[in-house]
Amino acid sequence: MATVWDSIVIGGGQAGLASGYHLQKKGLHFLILEAGKQATGSWPLYYDSLKLFSPTRFSSLPGMKFPGIPDHYPSRDEVIHYLESYRQKFELPVITNQKVEFVEKNNGFFRIQTDSGDIYQTKTIINATGSFHSPFTPDIKGQETFRGQILHSSEYRNPEGFANQRIVIVGRRNSAVQIAIELSEHSQTSLAVRQSVQLVKQRVWGQDLHFWIRVVGFDTFPYWRFGKNPPIPAGVSDLGDYKERLAEGKPDQLPMFTSFYTDGVIWPDGKREPVDTVIFATGYQVNLPYLKPIGALDSEGIPLQVAGISTSVPGIHYVGLEGQRSFSSATLRGVGPDAQFVVKRILRYLRN
Repeated sequence: MATVWDSIVIGGGQAGLASGYHLQKKGLHFLILEAGKQATGSWPLYYDSLKLFSPTRFSSLPGMKFPGIPDHYPSRDEVIHYLESYRQKFELPVITNQKVEFVEKNNGFFRIQTDSGDIYQTKTIINATGSFHSPFTPDIKGQETFRGQILHSSEYRNPEGFANQRIVIVGRRNSAVQIAIELSEHSQTSLAVRQSVQLVKQRVWGQDLHFWIRVVGFDTFPYWRFGKNPPIPAGVSDLGDYKERLAEGKPDQLPMFTSFYTDGVIWPDGKREPVDTVIFATGYQVNLPYLKPIGALDSEGIPLQVAGISTSVPGIHYVGLEGQRSFSSATLRGVGPDAQFVVKRILRYLRN
């Protein structure tokens, strides 16, 4: 007879590992299915110079502090090493190369099928996949005629290959600014924005901004109890000399272009400018097609949930959704509390 697990976690990144920690702590029989080769989520796919926007002291998963100097801002590779160490320390049962393709529910149990043909049965599911693998790129007039290079920020790694190019980056959030500043050292780079970049001081009265966010309770305030998601600030964390660089025009900021043409972009004043590369730093969107057949998603593919608990399919749960329970829900520091909340609900579900 096939094993029926108490819970299966889909996704072995930070949200999945935090979920595994709390499932293990409660003594539940569970597995973590990871689509990739290692349980480090999307971190290996981010650009080389990426840094966390929160310091070490505020960047830990439950049960294991992020190593290093408390006020240090960890690099991408440091996060990868931390996640690998975390899985090893707690001996979490991660099965890699298991991309979920299909989920169905019969007689109160879920049946999960992966692209390798493996089948798993479980009483509950925690979806913890994030949205990095579903980048959002807006459809802009003339885009199909443009002969230059169009990328999403998820495809960018480092400045190599971009030297002396004319580059336009669409976006005004952290990744857009960080990539634009890096590329402006090697190329003529502009940020195409609908509103000017809003910088946020990283240190206020001698403390990192995240200290004050936690003190005032904004980091964990349960907006979901009032039927709405927490506001996600549009400000960019100034981790260095961002203010000076933007003031110097390296990169500069220009009003969002209206369309593409064969050799470049057309700005709002009608000027045509030749461009080599356009990079869209326009975020990501939730993409969970395997949950659609069981009615877990709305018409736009968004999970029907409140605080990570499905409102349409009993037994389905989420960890790692942006704004799931608080401002910090999709971050290293936020997935732990959300996972703890969800696992408590799973225990209640299993007892009923």
